[in-house]
Amino acid sequence: MTATAKSMAELAQEYGLKPEEYDVIVRRLNREPNAVELGVFSVMWSEHCSYKSSRKHLAKFPTKGPRVIQGPGENAGVVDIGDGQACVFKMESHNHPSFIEPYQGAATGVGGIMRDVFTMGARPVALLNALRFGDPSHPKTRRLVAGVVAGIGGYGNCVGVPTVAGETNFHHGYDGNILVNAMCVGLADADKIFYSAAPAADLPVVYFGSKTGRDGIHGATMASAEFDEDSDEKRPTVQVGDPFAEKLLIEATLELMASGAVAAIQDMGAAGLTSSSVEMAGKGGVGIELDLDAVPQREEGMSAYEMMLSESQERMLAILKPGREGDGRRIFEKWGLDAATIGRTTDTGRIVLKHKGEVVCDLPLAPLSDDAPLYDRPWTAPTPPRRLEPHDAPAPEDYGAAVVKLMSCPDMASKRWLWEQYDRHVMADTLADSGTASDAGIVRVHGSRKALAMTSDCTPRYVQADPYEGGKQAVAEAWRNLTAAGADPIAITDNLNFGSPERPEIMGQIVRAIDGMAEACRALDFPVVSGNVSLYNETNGAAIPPTPTVGAVGLIPDYARRAGFGGLKAGDTLVLIGETHGEMGASLYLRELFGREEGAPPPVDLALERKTGDFVRGLIRDGTVRVVHDLSDGGLVAAAAEMAMAAQVGVTLNATSHPHAHYYLFGEDQARYLIGTDDPGVIISKAHAAGVHASVAGLAGGTAFASEAGLFDIPLDVLAQANEGWMPRYMG
Repeated sequence: MTATAKSMAELAQEYGLKPEEYDVIVRRLNREPNAVELGVFSVMWSEHCSYKSSRKHLAKFPTKGPRVIQGPGENAGVVDIGDGQACVFKMESHNHPSFIEPYQGAATGVGGIMRDVFTMGARPVALLNALRFGDPSHPKTRRLVAGVVAGIGGYGNCVGVPTVAGETNFHHGYDGNILVNAMCVGLADADKIFYSAAPAADLPVVYFGSKTGRDGIHGATMASAEFDEDSDEKRPTVQVGDPFAEKLLIEATLELMASGAVAAIQDMGAAGLTSSSVEMAGKGGVGIELDLDAVPQREEGMSAYEMMLSESQERMLAILKPGREGDGRRIFEKWGLDAATIGRTTDTGRIVLKHKGEVVCDLPLAPLSDDAPLYDRPWTAPTPPRRLEPHDAPAPEDYGAAVVKLMSCPDMASKRWLWEQYDRHVMADTLADSGTASDAGIVRVHGSRKALAMTSDCTPRYVQADPYEGGKQAVAEAWRNLTAAGADPIAITDNLNFGSPERPEIMGQIVRAIDGMAEACRALDFPVVSGNVSLYNETNGAAIPPTPTVGAVGLIPDYARRAGFGGLKAGDTLVLIGETHGEMGASLYLRELFGREEGAPPPVDLALERKTGDFVRGLIRDGTVRVVHDLSDGGLVAAAAEMAMAAQVGVTLNATSHPHAHYYLFGEDQARYLIGTDDPGVIISKAHAAGVHASVAGLAGGTAFASEAGLFDIPLDVLAQANEGWMPRYMG
């Protein structure tokens, strides 16, 4: 091997390519790649862009349904919401960048996910996020929380899109690798969806948006590698965002689409100009030739390699119809955006790059996309722990202290400090958000009676204990949250966050979680229309808890018939829908009160989920109930306490009839809802007629959160102070 060849092979390893992958490249080209070509291969074959470890298993997901217009494979999923309208949505991770540079990492995550939505022709109408931080006592956690929240708020608020829902958890398993999953929901005309595949040869390729700089180079590669003690040195791979430029980009893109000039369009996200050009040409079965001298550049002396791999933000690539470049130029000038024609599509099936008059890259497109590595990695099936029996989970010595501790623990404590930094009502269509006592964010479809409900869900401790049941539960809880708001669940997007797939035990988590999710999606008619896989989330060999986050969207036909959990009134009866066996395995109760993370998570009976959920949604639709809360973390106590605090009315729970009161109060059985009603007889009668279990769980009234027979009796203001106080105290 020559010295040059050896250095190129070594460079390939630095770029994240395995020696055997580099050998495949050499064989396919019948020569060695140059540095630019190697850079192109390295990002297109990265885990982040190619899904080489997960593609085989992602194929298990159901992706079609009566409402699905576009499933996985485009920038975002598209579903039909009737009346000629479509909902466009996707979730994506910005985990590694947010750990290294929390403000910009989170901000550019928001910007990137919005571009995925508006590049399909949709106007973004809502944002969500799912955040996982390390132990609050870890020295980095507070700074990371502050930076991430400020980044999400700073970007979303400036662009003018409301952040309406999300979830935030803390666990020592995220100490070295936090998770920042961002979701965007948009609205479009169902017959005006835009796609990325180039339709023909000899069409102009137009770049528009912000100038290209050196920020984010090899961001996709960095996102496909685990951290070590030198992770802070990766700060140059984090992009820098400009939300005001994004707002201009949204308006210019939608106007360009409305003009009829667009033949294909793609945002520049991970791997920047490389992935956008390769994917557009590759999907269309054509070639592409770019003149990099024409690319608008922010910095002097940029090389072809830097321009192709830069992940500078707020940039788009469009292929225009013949003779329409003038229309594009007028629109870009109107919105003050940099723009240039930087190339043309060809009939060669190759990507050819020219810089300073020389060809610096000439590659066949097929190996970059269609022939990217596909691994069937070895995996070890996880062994689920045994189910806990009543004698395995002790009762608390002091029920009142236990309730207060549970409701003020980091996962259950109010996140008001966090969501008050987000503009939740810009655009004036938000009907429910993080501060509205609703199990889902709700945004009305402007000019109609319809509304979209949306949520993000995952219980990592369940997935850690049993990836299969935990995967089922993540989907089921998202379905339940939409149902509790009164919505018909339509479809999901997912963000699969795991450690290194090269470790068989981690690959086993990935495989079984996908198996569980896929089964739940099929049983609940809840197809997957988009998603993202984020692997190598680990530091020095310690992986994060497996976290397959589910983002879900549902439709409320008439937003007058919706539910929340804040409307409880004195004299109302609490009716528990669903059976309680007292599932304490992997429960918040066991972890927070006894420091034990053990036992099988609650089993998920998908047929029961569907039967119970359809019954509850029917009650909301026919106007029988308006006060509904699903049961999840913390069980009955947590759901009832949240209802009491939201309505500022006391609640007394029944518990003495259960042989193990703590199992009844704190068990996390699935497929359950808590309803507030002034006519419990009607609810219970309808439930029995439908074959659904229903029982009286308590009564609203007074100023305390209590249990009959005196198990606990907590002044409601004391409970509320504990619940509201943790996060402001922690953040200082």
